[in-house]
Amino acid sequence: MFNATTLTGLLQANRTVPRAITYLEGESVARTVTFADLHERALGILYHLQRMGIGPGDKLVLLLGENEQFIDAFWAAIMGGIIPVPVAVGSSDEHRQKLFRIAGLLGAPFLYTERRVLERLAAFAAQSGQADRFERLRARAFFAEDLEDISRSGEVHAARPEEVALIQFSSGSTSEPKGIVLTHANILANARATTEVAGFTANDVSLSWMPLTHDMGLIGFHLFMFANRVHAHLMPTDLFIRRPLLWLQFASRIRATILCSPNFGYKHYLRVLGDRPIEGLDLSSVRLIFNGAEPISAPLCEQFLERLAPARLARNAMYPVYGLAEASLAVSFPPPGAPLRRIAVNRYRLGVGDAVEQVDPGARESVQLIGEGRSLPHCSVRIADEEDRPLPEDRVGHLHIRGENVTRGYYENPNANAAAFSADGWLRTGDLALMHGGELYLCGRAKEIIFVNGQNHYPHDLEAILQRLEGLELGKVAAAGARRPGEDLERLVLFVLHRGVLEEFVPLAAAAARLVSEQTGLEVAEVVPVKRIPKTTSGKIERYRLAQSYAEGQFDAELKELAALRATLRAAGSATGGQIEAMLKTICESALGGRRVDVHDNLFELGASSLKLIEIHEQIEREYPGQLDLTELFDYPTIAQLAQHLQGKVAAAA
Repeated sequence: MFNATTLTGLLQANRTVPRAITYLEGESVARTVTFADLHERALGILYHLQRMGIGPGDKLVLLLGENEQFIDAFWAAIMGGIIPVPVAVGSSDEHRQKLFRIAGLLGAPFLYTERRVLERLAAFAAQSGQADRFERLRARAFFAEDLEDISRSGEVHAARPEEVALIQFSSGSTSEPKGIVLTHANILANARATTEVAGFTANDVSLSWMPLTHDMGLIGFHLFMFANRVHAHLMPTDLFIRRPLLWLQFASRIRATILCSPNFGYKHYLRVLGDRPIEGLDLSSVRLIFNGAEPISAPLCEQFLERLAPARLARNAMYPVYGLAEASLAVSFPPPGAPLRRIAVNRYRLGVGDAVEQVDPGARESVQLIGEGRSLPHCSVRIADEEDRPLPEDRVGHLHIRGENVTRGYYENPNANAAAFSADGWLRTGDLALMHGGELYLCGRAKEIIFVNGQNHYPHDLEAILQRLEGLELGKVAAAGARRPGEDLERLVLFVLHRGVLEEFVPLAAAAARLVSEQTGLEVAEVVPVKRIPKTTSGKIERYRLAQSYAEGQFDAELKELAALRATLRAAGSATGGQIEAMLKTICESALGGRRVDVHDNLFELGASSLKLIEIHEQIEREYPGQLDLTELFDYPTIAQLAQHLQGKVAAAA
């Protein structure tokens, strides 16, 4: 096992090891960077950063879309004692607004990015009246394209284990995001613990498509792999989204032993795979597929394992784990090679303090919980009641953690710290869980976080966005994650207070779905009219009650009537177009699961998520290569508008 006490020491120790990182950029496009080259690149970039006046303790926002650029810049910062702050580039205004919020919280950070990214940020700043904030960022920006000479080395900072290594910001967009402060000691304690339990060795071969701005992508599948001198392979997230089948093709080709994905990834892969036969895949080398980052679906695990059985994927390869960024990633692991452990419990008896009621797996009230292992070395867990008092096994409660891997707090946020830590020093994760047979089972989220496409989304963020619409003031709309019995994944459902006739609700529902989709890239599954928004005596919205009523079918009659009204309106306004319009209509309907799409329908009103738009754009690209940028789908959101625009570009090119 590695002996380094800081990430700086880790890179220095590994520079003489004949190992490498491989960046998989396409079906037949790959670049390999040795550990020695990575060390040299980091010092070369550090030289330029130090010439800009960036020094130890300064914050450097990494706003980069390419994995290779990100890794190089990350290590340059580490070697100089500079604190890297990863931020996803994103494509929506909310992503750009989040960057400005983070910059404001950090004070005067430096920015490492690309010119094209900064140009889009400049346009957003001009439109949103934030030109001054943008100019402050631009004045302290370093561009990846400017790196032409890295022959001179920067001065290495002698880091100490207790120094801050990384600040990982939460996914809050409308509200203030929280900066999770992680030290060198935090990260390496977690690296040692995960290595001890999962048995990582230099003989392993890893593959990940998770974004490097996510803790599983950066810490789990880069830092932990690097610490163990694993030959790591990184696949761009957008490549997985566009061509998910490449993921396991790559795994078969490189003889991967370690993979990872949240529920969303397995579901996306299976959907695109469809009924295709499993051919040319040999996954017999895979010993662990990490499954985490969102609540784990037992039926989806089974479906994935059964579907990939012809590829010789071992049934005991699925590895359900629990973790969060505040823990430097990992909290609990099961023994490698153990079969999936699950219990069927009454979904209506999962409140804090409830005794677990096991039921028949086929019962209507049944929900299956997956065992996510025991706590890792150097990390303790407890289940507690509302007063932070420990609860015994088989009682549902708040999940608390503490240990060498756990953050010491959020950056410059005393209010968040006061709320997060108990009087006796335990971190409140915000999750509800239980211990059964000494193993951790997650039940739900006390914070009501919505998990969609592998990401956390906060209901109050979405509700704040919706308040921009007339009639949707605070308290008149609620966002919740909900799923019907038998469904694998949560769906984003909006509940809107409406006591009028349903004909008047149709345009409001369409506007609400469009606004959320445009601003966040999320697909809204349903917009539900409700007669009342349930609240506590203190005025807090009880979103879980709405989600429960939705799951039980209490709104089915209204939703059926709304669907009929929308169909009538579409029929009245339908129109035909030319060849391009017909082609686009076929593509959009296929991407949206076969639902009928009128040429004048706004794709955002239909709930087209960013993933759907990427799929639509990829199919258009096959027919008309190089004619449309993905961003143009936002500018021309109906088939008719997009067809007219594309026709003009095709004619101009001819």
